[in-house]
Amino acid sequence: MSAALLSVAGLHAYYGESHVLHGCDCHVARGEVVTLLGRNGAGRTTTLKAVLGLVASRSGSVMIDGRETVALPPHRIARLGIGYCPEERGIYSSLSTEENLLLPPALAPGGMSVEEIYAMFPNLKERRASRGTHLSGGEQQMLALARILRTGARLLLLDEVSEGLAPVIAQALAQTIRKLRGQGYTIVMAEQNFRFAAPLADRFYIMERGRIVDSFGAELLTAKTAMLHQYLGV
Repeated sequence: MSAALLSVAGLHAYYGESHVLHGCDCHVARGEVVTLLGRNGAGRTTTLKAVLGLVASRSGSVMIDGRETVALPPHRIARLGIGYCPEERGIYSSLSTEENLLLPPALAPGGMSVEEIYAMFPNLKERRASRGTHLSGGEQQMLALARILRTGARLLLLDEVSEGLAPVIAQALAQTIRKLRGQGYTIVMAEQNFRFAAPLADRFYIMERGRIVDSFGAELLTAKTAMLHQYLGV
């Protein structure tokens, strides 16, 4: 296994007085696809936000490519080459597809060109002049993912990217994630949809009530069926 690009140890996170994450430990090797699984409220989204510093308070250790970042503000963490695709997508309704795509600044060298992005997402090229509110849910999700690929980020944090998508769109998105993995991107997905995540991930972390309760590689999926039923109801 390659050296860890992301290493989290004893991570606690708070929203005001609410203690949401309780000492999470995980790591992601360079080039891996890792999925955080769990029911709603398990702490998956908060884990991604805590990695980026987007929570009110956090403690513990978050090492990104060997650098401790737990005391850094979000804009400095992002410049280490991290792209975040939020669950709510964050598409600006008053801007066109292409304007949304061009909005984030480049954070690191090596980002995809607009032409490369349009080759990966041909629907976005066809809708490049359409306003954000005129895109379908699947097109908005594609745009949210495409937007971070322009920035030069190599560690991608994807929050519930399959949520609300028609099966055919989810399959196309899964194929895109496979292509990105093949191009050397490191991907962390927070997913409730186990059937979407199962064929994509190299490893899985199961979360429950703000804690990681189990972790295993893709080769152990069959052996972990009973445990997955317990925690996910799949």
